[in-house]
Amino acid sequence: MNELETHFGLKEFRLGQEPIISSVLAGHDVLAILPTGGGKSLCYQYPAVVKKQLVVVISPLIALMKDQVDSLRQRGLPAGRIHSGQTFDEQREVFSDIRKASTYILYVSPERTQKNGFQTWIKDQNIALFAVDEAHCVSQWGHDFREEYSMLKILKTIRPDVPVLALTASATPFVLNDIAAQLALHSPHRHVHGFYRPNLYYQVEACNDDGEKFEYIKKALGQFKTGRVIVYGGTRAKVKELAQDLGKIFDKVAYYHAGLSPEKRTAIQEAYANGKKRILVATNAFGMGIDHPDVRLVVHYQMPANIDSLYQEMGRAGRDGQPSTCLMLYAKKDKGLQSFFIQSSDAPAEIKSTRWRALDNLVAYAESGECRHAEILTYFQDAQRIEKCGHCDACDPESSRRIAQLDESNYLAAASDPKELPFAKPKSKRRKSKERARSKQSLSGSDLELFENLRAWRSRKAKELDVPAFLVLSDKTLHHLAEARPKTTSDLFKIHGLGEFKIEKFGAELLLEVKG
Repeated sequence: MNELETHFGLKEFRLGQEPIISSVLAGHDVLAILPTGGGKSLCYQYPAVVKKQLVVVISPLIALMKDQVDSLRQRGLPAGRIHSGQTFDEQREVFSDIRKASTYILYVSPERTQKNGFQTWIKDQNIALFAVDEAHCVSQWGHDFREEYSMLKILKTIRPDVPVLALTASATPFVLNDIAAQLALHSPHRHVHGFYRPNLYYQVEACNDDGEKFEYIKKALGQFKTGRVIVYGGTRAKVKELAQDLGKIFDKVAYYHAGLSPEKRTAIQEAYANGKKRILVATNAFGMGIDHPDVRLVVHYQMPANIDSLYQEMGRAGRDGQPSTCLMLYAKKDKGLQSFFIQSSDAPAEIKSTRWRALDNLVAYAESGECRHAEILTYFQDAQRIEKCGHCDACDPESSRRIAQLDESNYLAAASDPKELPFAKPKSKRRKSKERARSKQSLSGSDLELFENLRAWRSRKAKELDVPAFLVLSDKTLHHLAEARPKTTSDLFKIHGLGEFKIEKFGAELLLEVKG
C-alpha cells in the first residue's frame, strides 16, 4: 500500500482495482471491466512498480499513449511509447531507457506487436505483464472491433509465461468469453466492477420526429448552462446540421466526426478541452481516450448500435463524481438508421445476426419501464446489484436532474392509434394520468390487471435467469399479450416480439399466466 501513496498519490484503491491487481500479482491471466473513469490504468501501472519489472501496454491511440506517459513521468515513474510516428532515434532512446531501468511501463500499438523485431526483443525481456487496453476491440462481437487487435494472441505464443490483463470499460459476458478465446488466455480470473454510477441520471424520451428531439436538446442545454456537453449523432451529415442549428441559439458549439482532417479534429479537441467550445456535437468517433471531468450532460440525439456503446458514451458524463444527466432521445426511425449500417456492413452473416440482436436489446431497453441502473448492472453481470436506484426516469421522474418534458398535447393528438405510442416515456405524474387514459382506450380493466400480472412474472423470470427484464420480454409484448389473450402456441406467434426462441423458452408459462 506504500507504493500506492508514494508513487500514485492515492490513499486507497477505487472500487474493483484491488482484486484485479491481486490477480495480476499472483500471475493469473485476467479479464477485467472497470467503467470509463474507473481507474483502469492503475491496474497495470501498479504491478510494474511492485514487481520492479517491465509492463507492456497495448493501446490503440497515440494521443492516449502520450497522455499516460506524460502523467507517469510527472510522478517520477519510468515510461515510454513506441509508435510509427517516431523517428528511429526517438525509438532507440526508449529502448535504451528500458535497459537502464528495472521498473518501466512501455506503451505500444497493436500493430507493433506483429513486427518480427519487436517479437524477438520481447523474448528476452524481464516482463511482468502484458496489458491489453480497450480489450473489447479484440472481439468481433464487441461494439468496436479492430482488425489489428485480432492478432494479439501472438503474445501468448511468444511468452506463455507472462500473464495478460485484458481491460475494457464495457463488455457483456458473451464478449468477455470471446476476448479470452481471441487472446488465448488461460483460465482467466474475471472481475466486473463499477457499472453503477450513482451520480448519473439516466433518462430516455420517445420522440415522434427530429423537431421534437431538437426541442428536447434546447431544453436540456437551457437546464445545463455550465459544464461541458456532448451530443451524439448517428451520421456526419446530421452532426454538422445539428451543430449549425444549435450554434444559432447557443454559444461555443462545435462538431466532430472522422471525416474531418486530423488537424481539424485536433483543433476541435483542444478547443473543447480548454473551454473555447462547450457543446460538442459528435459521432461515435469522439470519445476513446477522452477524459474531461466536468461533462454535465450527454445526449444521444440518435440511439447507437447497442447497449455497450450507449453505456460507454454515457460514461463520459460526471467523471468528477458530480451530478450529471444522460439523455437518450429515441424514435422508431432510429432503428432504421442502425439497421442500414448493419445491412451495409461487410461482416459475416453470423456477426450481422449478433448485431441485429444487440440492436433489438437496445430498443427493448429504451422501451423499458424498469429501473435503468438496475437493468444495466444485470445486463453486464456486475458484481454489484440493486433493485431500485432512485435516480433514473423510472425511479425518480420528478428529479431536478431530469430534462423537463415537452407539452404533449400535440403529440397525443397526432397519434392515430394510442396502442402504437411508445412505452419508453418516463412516468411523471402528468405522464401517468395520460398513460392511464390511453390504457383505458386500449385495455379493459381485466386486461390491465393481466398486464400487471405479466410484468410481475417477467420480474420473477428475470431474477431466476439473472438477466435484465427487457431481455425477457418488452413492455410492448406484455401489452399485446394482455390485449390478445392467446390460448395456443400458434396464437403466441401472432404476438409482437415473440419468435420461435422465446416461445420455446417462455411459451408454456405465458399461456398459463394468460389463462390465470
